[in-house]
Amino acid sequence: MPKALEYIANLAAILGVVLCAVSGVARLAGSYHVASYEAMTLFNAGVGSMVFAALVKVEVLLRRCPLG
Repeated sequence: MPKALEYIANLAAILGVVLCAVSGVARLAGSYHVASYEAMTLFNAGVGSMVFAALVKVEVLLRRCPLG
């Protein structure tokens, strides 16, 4: 189970970075929309994905070495 959670966290982190990069490049190019989504919406989804990845990684670490 911890290996699956690590895989999910890594996948979510990569997806988040890609979404943020795509939205950033689109905004630098002067476009407000990417594939009929606003660039800010994609950026927010990317940030949310990276936060999810961080929370899952914290959960994995807590399962390895519980507090108390």
